[in-house]
Amino acid sequence: MRRGNALIMMFVFIITTLHAQEKVPYNLIVEFIRQPQNVEILDSQPEFSWAVPVKSVKQTGYQILVATTKQKLNEQQADVWNSGKIESSNSTEIEYNAGHLSPNTRYFWKVRVWDINNKPGEYSSIQEFTTGIFKGYQTSSNRFMSIFIQPKVFNKISANHYFIDFGKDAFGTLVLKIKPIKKDSITILLGEKLSTKNTIDTLPGGTIRYAKIKIAIEPGKMEYKIQLKPDERNTGLAAIHLPDSIGVVMPFRYCEIENCNIELKAENVFQNAFWYNWDYNSIDFLSSDSILNQVWELCKHSIKATSFCGIYIDGDRERIPYEADAYINQLGHYCLDNEYSEARKTNEYFIKHPTWPTEWILCTTLLFYNDYMYTGNLESIKHFYRELKYKCLVDLACEDGLISSKNVTDSFVIKLGFTDPKARLKDIIDWPPAQKDSWMPLVQPEGERDGYVFGEINTVVNCFFYRNLQIMSEFAGLLNNKKDSIYYSDLAQKVKKSINEKLLDKTKGIYLDGENINHSSLHANMFALAFELVPFEYQKSVLSFIKTRGMACSVYGAQFLLEALYNANEADYALSLLTSTNNRSWWNMIRYGSTITMEAWGMEHKPNSDINHAWGAAPANIITRNLWGIIPVLPGFEKASIKPQLSNLKYSKISVPTIRGSIVAEYSKKDNTSFYHITLPANINCDFVVVENPNKKITQIKLNDKPVIPEQGLIHLGVMNNQIKITWENK
Repeated sequence: MRRGNALIMMFVFIITTLHAQEKVPYNLIVEFIRQPQNVEILDSQPEFSWAVPVKSVKQTGYQILVATTKQKLNEQQADVWNSGKIESSNSTEIEYNAGHLSPNTRYFWKVRVWDINNKPGEYSSIQEFTTGIFKGYQTSSNRFMSIFIQPKVFNKISANHYFIDFGKDAFGTLVLKIKPIKKDSITILLGEKLSTKNTIDTLPGGTIRYAKIKIAIEPGKMEYKIQLKPDERNTGLAAIHLPDSIGVVMPFRYCEIENCNIELKAENVFQNAFWYNWDYNSIDFLSSDSILNQVWELCKHSIKATSFCGIYIDGDRERIPYEADAYINQLGHYCLDNEYSEARKTNEYFIKHPTWPTEWILCTTLLFYNDYMYTGNLESIKHFYRELKYKCLVDLACEDGLISSKNVTDSFVIKLGFTDPKARLKDIIDWPPAQKDSWMPLVQPEGERDGYVFGEINTVVNCFFYRNLQIMSEFAGLLNNKKDSIYYSDLAQKVKKSINEKLLDKTKGIYLDGENINHSSLHANMFALAFELVPFEYQKSVLSFIKTRGMACSVYGAQFLLEALYNANEADYALSLLTSTNNRSWWNMIRYGSTITMEAWGMEHKPNSDINHAWGAAPANIITRNLWGIIPVLPGFEKASIKPQLSNLKYSKISVPTIRGSIVAEYSKKDNTSFYHITLPANINCDFVVVENPNKKITQIKLNDKPVIPEQGLIHLGVMNNQIKITWENK
């Protein structure tokens, strides 16, 4: 009966929430923080965001009220700030505009909007937030979540021996809720991997975790939170340390309890998992391909489970942030949740904590760009613009515009944020390297670089450099620095010309690994295609070469390989890689038993791997951004683009959370007709991109049952619910 009542209450809550979304602004956010009442807001002029109610369709104006008490707001008294009516469609990142808030103070705010017909609506519910101590520019941190997870499998092996499977690997500790009748001791085993006997593997290899803990129990003490021993390597000076309130955690899925003279049941044992503030309610993906669905679930859980440090880290072995790991982590997080504070804190961490690979440094600007496109907030770019000018590595440019890490100097590494003037950058291409390229004894002979041959001028590095220059030109323009904008734009064109004159073998129609190098790798070609450097006349030959190499890259390289394929509208081959079942696939991780993506395709590819590494979770963003093609075109999702490349899928549905609300899209196929149902949040513009298939001739396109002719391949979606029907005939 209680379960039935709970389901009724949940149903009522969902209906009430949906009804509220129709009438009043919802998804209120202060300074990137949802439910900020238990968080310290560290900006004295914070930004406010909200989602516009469905019935408003488009926002034509807004009014924000901020007060010191909830009662005053209920009486429409804004003793802190009354913005008055502001005629604007902007519903994201509205800066507090009445001086500065006071530190260590509680505030309350609400907002109302004027709809498409310029009529005012009702005020939102009231949201509470508290300021902290202001110390100049800072990004506020959200809360950590502590979740108690019950066993999925609970077996009594013998009289005092239990085996427990919590279903998924997670970072945390174990909690027992028991009633001891005498002093005794219990032995706890925690692990990530099973042995061939279906018990916890006590010698799991690599950096796969296992721990054995003996605890004392006594009458009167009924709850036991297992105190874990810190790992020496991931708690060093360079590692991200957890708050004392969380304590020591480890990744584990399985538990065995030995020497237990208390009769245990499943409700006595909990996996106490920790992760950064997370909302699973707004995300969804399903398709007609069961392997793709499982790959999605693997990667989705990976992004959530590895967020436990509050800054993106590389996995449990080191718990150190790396820019390339963060790039994949950030995009996955943005596609799964409209929570942006962890990504921004990570971006800003790299300003003074760079890592050694040349391309990793060049990922920094990409991280800041993604932050801007998804949030619409320019503060971080403005504050760190000088440092970003160094991070794009323009100081390493040669006369032809191409850069070389050989040009690094003592003074320049200090500008990059290193504390040691003797630190140097090293081109990485991919990881792990082949034995011939590495000083590491555990690296496999072939590595993950497809035989890449290094030179002083490397193609992959300069592809990254070109993209950095494009972004820096845009950043300079946003900051009204016309001189810099022109400089970076001109240099980008110079670099593109040099790449295509010096690093492209025009006889073979493919890219070389570097200047004066005769070898061509997958990496040189996929990065050129991913960053849109390939001239039209060479796109076919570059793509053909890429398709001969398979997945000759790491789980990190797969991100850019898939981006390149979807850029080239090569959806069939891209989907075949996403759903592959060979030993270089995400399915191989699932087959291995991992529920968080692995550091490599398998332990055979990197013997010291861990199995809790988010840099292997590229499909978490690729499925959203490329397979479904849902991305922001204008900052803060003021305008979105949907470019489905669903290949041979017969059905798919996806929900994508944005700062303006969720975009929901559904697809089905019958005979020679594709059906799309696109539901947009209010106050967002969106284009649907029609991708031509060389084997199919489109005969008719309908939008909401009316024939439509795309403008340059685009269908402009002018309402929130859109039915698109595309009919074709086979050529």
